[in-house]
Amino acid sequence: MKNLSQTYQGEEDPEAVRPPRPRKELRQGFSTGTAAAAAAQGALYELLGRSCPNRVETPLPGGGSLSVRLSRHHREDDRGEAVVIKDAGDDPDVTHGAEIGARVWRRPVSEDPEDILLLGGEGVGRVTKPGLPVPVGEPAINPVPRRMIRRALRQVWEEICPGKTMRLTVEIFVPRGEELARRTLNPRLGILGGISILGATGLVKPYSHQAYRATIAASLRVARALGLPHIAYSTGGKSEGFLKARLPTLPEEAFVQMGDYVRFALKVAAYMKFSRITAGAFFGKALKIAQGFGHTHASRGLADLQELGRWTRDLTGDAALAQAVTGANTARQALEILTRAGAGGVVAMVGKRMLAALRDYGGPGPALDVLIFDFDGSPLWRGESPKEAA
Repeated sequence: MKNLSQTYQGEEDPEAVRPPRPRKELRQGFSTGTAAAAAAQGALYELLGRSCPNRVETPLPGGGSLSVRLSRHHREDDRGEAVVIKDAGDDPDVTHGAEIGARVWRRPVSEDPEDILLLGGEGVGRVTKPGLPVPVGEPAINPVPRRMIRRALRQVWEEICPGKTMRLTVEIFVPRGEELARRTLNPRLGILGGISILGATGLVKPYSHQAYRATIAASLRVARALGLPHIAYSTGGKSEGFLKARLPTLPEEAFVQMGDYVRFALKVAAYMKFSRITAGAFFGKALKIAQGFGHTHASRGLADLQELGRWTRDLTGDAALAQAVTGANTARQALEILTRAGAGGVVAMVGKRMLAALRDYGGPGPALDVLIFDFDGSPLWRGESPKEAA
């Protein structure tokens, strides 16, 4: 009999996955986007000549705020400046401990109608290739952090200068950003000169691989205890929301976020004898699953766009289209190229290969249902595989 305490690696009994032993609760951190927004707040306090607090209340995208400590802050000539030390909590990444700073200065009211002009300074990467959420030529500050920075600045401005017209320029900088970026995927993605400012929630919630797998297994046990025959896997919060919209009759307990743990999630659900499994993912994750990634985290590698190009050539016979797909910067850009070309058959091929991979992981037992979502939540492809004879 296998040792049931060992970590699941794909061969052990899936039911052996157990919640981790009681341990000290992991400490939550905050994203580079939150750090940049907090630094911008401190810089604006300095610019406006007000006493700058050592901690600022930085609004979060999902509501509420986070108290963030300023490492240093001052005013020089006509600019305010502040720096925050990025704290990733107990699940640190390469930016843990990095200085994230902001400089803020005024612009003439008559200059343009934009109240806040956002710039990237030293150590913030610049986008040089298409296929990312930020246009080519822009600083690599993702859309949610951009909104966070603007909201944080408006909050301070309304506190100190209510009713007055605001025209500000804010420059985000990272002193060691270019050095840190060498340890990320940024150079490969065409983000040059520094790191990206990221964070969809503003927070960094640490977890261990063991704890995440245990969470999946525990969620499935709840669903099974409730007698639910059908579960819906997603790779994250957004895809789960889109799945819920497509499966309105399924109860809340049927929805489980498998994250990057695709192989593990399918094997456990099959072992627990759910009769139907629906899986939803965006195109990039779907492509990785279709290419045999049982674990889809970026640390395991990027989707192979050369292989996608070969599939495109084999299916369409269009060598130019295949070359364009192969030369894409990201899976997102590859999808845009395929969509413009009307090559929905290639997306369908990805879906069919994803479905086959899930069948391989889950075995013959459950019926399978796959949805690939576009970025706005509309389904790009949906396919089914009925329960197979054992």
